[in-house]
Amino acid sequence: MRTATRQTTGYGQEGMFSGPLKPMKFSVFEGQEPSQIIFQFKANPPAVTFKLTGETDGIFHIQPDGLLYHNGTLDRETRAVHKLEVSALDAHGATVDGPVHITVEVKDINDNRPMFLQSKYEGSVRQNSRPGKPFMYVNATDLDDPATPNGQLIYQIVLQLPKINNVMYFQINNKTGGISLTVEGSRELDPVKNPSYNLVVSVKDMGGQIENSFSDSTSVDIMVKENIWKAPETVEIVENSTDPHPIKITQVRWNEPGAQYSLADKEKLPRFPFSIDQEGDIYVTHPLDREEKDSYVFYAVAKDEHGKPLSYPLQIDVKVKDINDNPPMCPSPVTVFEVQENEKIGSSIGTLVARDMDEENTMNSVLVYRIVDQSPKSPTEGLFLVERYTGMFQLAKQSLKKQDAPQYHLTVEVSDKDFKTLCHVQINVVDINDQIPIFEKSDYGNLTLAEDIAVGSIILTIQATDADEPFTGSSKILYRITEGDSEGRLGIDTDPQTNAGYVMVKKPLDFETAAVHNIVFHAENPEPLVPGVKCNSSSSAKFTLIVTDVNEAPQFSQQVFQAKVSEDVAIGTKVGNVTAKDPEGLDISYSLRGDTRGWLKINHVTGEIFSAARLDREAASLYRVQVLATEVGGSSLSSTANFHLTLTDVNDNPPRLVKEYTGLFFCYPLKAPGSLIFEATDDDQQSFRGPQFTFSLGSESLQNDWEVSKINGTHARLSTKHTDFEEEIYNIPILINDGGRPPLEGAVSLPVTFCTCVEGRCFRPAGQQAGIPTVGMAVGVLLTTILVIGIILAVVFIRMKNKGKDNVESAQASEVKPLRK
Repeated sequence: MRTATRQTTGYGQEGMFSGPLKPMKFSVFEGQEPSQIIFQFKANPPAVTFKLTGETDGIFHIQPDGLLYHNGTLDRETRAVHKLEVSALDAHGATVDGPVHITVEVKDINDNRPMFLQSKYEGSVRQNSRPGKPFMYVNATDLDDPATPNGQLIYQIVLQLPKINNVMYFQINNKTGGISLTVEGSRELDPVKNPSYNLVVSVKDMGGQIENSFSDSTSVDIMVKENIWKAPETVEIVENSTDPHPIKITQVRWNEPGAQYSLADKEKLPRFPFSIDQEGDIYVTHPLDREEKDSYVFYAVAKDEHGKPLSYPLQIDVKVKDINDNPPMCPSPVTVFEVQENEKIGSSIGTLVARDMDEENTMNSVLVYRIVDQSPKSPTEGLFLVERYTGMFQLAKQSLKKQDAPQYHLTVEVSDKDFKTLCHVQINVVDINDQIPIFEKSDYGNLTLAEDIAVGSIILTIQATDADEPFTGSSKILYRITEGDSEGRLGIDTDPQTNAGYVMVKKPLDFETAAVHNIVFHAENPEPLVPGVKCNSSSSAKFTLIVTDVNEAPQFSQQVFQAKVSEDVAIGTKVGNVTAKDPEGLDISYSLRGDTRGWLKINHVTGEIFSAARLDREAASLYRVQVLATEVGGSSLSSTANFHLTLTDVNDNPPRLVKEYTGLFFCYPLKAPGSLIFEATDDDQQSFRGPQFTFSLGSESLQNDWEVSKINGTHARLSTKHTDFEEEIYNIPILINDGGRPPLEGAVSLPVTFCTCVEGRCFRPAGQQAGIPTVGMAVGVLLTTILVIGIILAVVFIRMKNKGKDNVESAQASEVKPLRK
C-alpha cells in the first residue's frame, strides 16, 4: 500500500485523522474504491502494535503502526454499520490498551433504482366520486436509505388515455401513490362515454430530482362504474295525513354496501320531521302542515366506518301538498272605506282583500265575495255592489248624501269551496269641499320688529274659518305667504284643533336688505275644491312688517381663509388677505390674534397679510391664526375668522444622524475587517420615494483605513479596510449629501471604540473610566480611614483610664475621713 499519496475518506467525531486509541465513530460512503484510509491511531508506550477484531467482513484492516483502512468496496444494503474493536499490544503481544469500540457507519449513495411492486395495476372508480379521495394505490420500493433523498420516492402520472380536451381526470399523491379524481374528473367521468382509462405512472428517487435520479414506470387500468349515489326526485307529501307514521317517502343508496347514513338539517328546525335508516330509506316521522312550512330541504350523508364522508351529501327536496283546511280570514274586524257625496254611479269605493292560508293559485284559495246585508237601508237597499272575485266595492244606484246617512255598515260573505266567513265593511260618507276658507279680517295692520328677533319667534296669530265638516281635509286650513317674502324669512304653522295660523320667523330678518315687507297670505284646504267653487279675496289677508335697524358686528365673506407660500419667502411678502363688511356700512379695522410665533402682520385697513419674520415649515407646516374685524366707531363690535397658511418646503436643512451613536465598537484586536451600520435623516419634507442620501468620508487621510458604502437612501455601512488598529476611540468624520435643490451636505462624526471584549461586550478597566478612582487611590483612602479610627479609639481609651485612676484615689480618701453625725 502506498501511503505517500493517502486520501482520507473516513470522518471521525472530532474531524481529525489521527489520535490516541479511544472509542470512535466513523462515516464512510459505500461504493468507494478499496485501499481507503480511515484513521491513524497513535501508540503510547509500552504499546508497539495494534490488533483489529469484530465485523471486519475481510474488508477492514489495521497496520501495526495503527493505520485503519478498508481494502474492499462497502455496500450499505449488505451491512449498514460495522462494529469493530481495536487493541494496543506490547512487544510480547500482550494487550496494554483496549479493546476499544470502533463504529463505522456506511453512508448511502444512490445505487439502487426504485421498482414498482406490480408491472400493471387495475382498479375501478364510480362516476361523481369525491375529488381527492384515493380509490386505489400504486407502490414502489427502493433499497437505498429512506432517510436520505436516495430513497425518497416521488410518484407522477405521465400519461392518461384518453385525454379529453387535454384535461386530466385523475391525479396522484406524489408521496403515497394514492390515485384519485380531479375536480374535472369527478364532474365529467361518464361510463357511457368512456368506460375505461389507462394511466402510465412513474416513480423517481432523489425526491423527484431530474439529475442523478433513477425511475420506473407502470401501467394502471381503471374501469369507470355508474354512480348510484344520486339525489332522488322532489318528494311530495300531502299535509295533515292521518296515516300511521313514520311513512317511507324516498331512498338513497351508496355505491358499496356498509355505508353509514344520516340526515343533515341545514335549516336548524326546532322539530326535524324526517329520519333515515341504515338501508338508506328516508321517512317522514309525523304529519306536516303546509301553512306552517310548505317545503323542506335537507341532506343525506353517507360515511365510512371511520365516520368520514364517502362523497358529497345529496340534497333532498320535499314539497308539502295543500288540502283545503283553512277558512277565509277578514283583513280586520271592520274594513273602513270613504266615499264623497258627489261620487257618480259605478265609482270605485275600495277593495276588501280577504286572505286564505291555503296554497295560492289553487282552488283551495279562490275566494268569492257577496253582500248579504246593508244597514241602514235608506234611502234604499242595494246602494252598493261587490265584484264577485276581486272584492271591489262600487256605487250601484245613486250618489250619496251625508244628510241621508253619514255611514253604512255592510255584511259581506267571503267563501272558498268548503268554508264561509262573514266580514264587516263600514262606508263613511265624506262631506265634499264646497266651502272656501274665510279670514276673520282682511288686514292685520302694521307690525314693527327689530332685525335681531330670534328665529322661531311667533310674531302674529291669524284666523280663518271653513264651513265644511270639521277635522276633514275639506275644513283643515293651510296658510301660504304669496307676496312680500321672496327670501322665505317667515312661515305659518296651523293649529290642528282651531285652524289658527301662527306667523313665525324662519330666517333672520335684515334691515339692510329690506326695512318694510308688505305681506299677503292665502288660506286653502288640503282637499281640492269641487268643480265650480273657487277662492276669492275673502281667502286672503295682509299685514305690514316694519324691520328696525340693530347695530351688527362685521361679517367676513368666509369663516376660513387659506393661503400657501414657500417657507423661504422674503420678510414683508404678501401671503394672503381677508375681507369683511359691516352691515351698517362702517369702516373696519383688522388685527391678528394667536400669532404665537410672530410670523405675520396685517394691514389694518385692507386686510392684507404679510410675512413679518422668517418662516419655517419644519416648525409648523400649517400655521393657524385668527383675524379680528372691528367696526370703527359705533359700538366697536367685532367678529373673527380663521386664516390658515400652508408652508411649502425648501431644502434648508442638511442631513444629520438619526440619533447619537455612542456605543459603536470593535473587539480588540480586530481579527478580520468589520463594519457598522448607521442611519441618517433630514428635517425637510420628503418625496414619496423618501430620502436619497449619499455618504462619503470627511477626510481623505482616512481612506486607507476606512470605507463608507451606501445601503439605501437612509442607511450606510462604515467598514474597516484592515485590522491594524490601536485600542482607542476613533472619531470618523462622515459627509452626508441630500441631493436636493440646492443640495445640502451635513458633516457628522461617528465615535468608534476598539476595546477588549468580554462575552461579546466592550470591557474597560475601572481605572480608565471617568469619575471612578484607581486601585491606588482606593487603597490610600482605605488606609487613611483606618488610621483616623485608630487615633480616635486611642484617645478614648486614655481618657477612660485616667478617669478610673481618679475614682480609685477618691475612694481611698473617703475611707480615712470620719463620719459626720
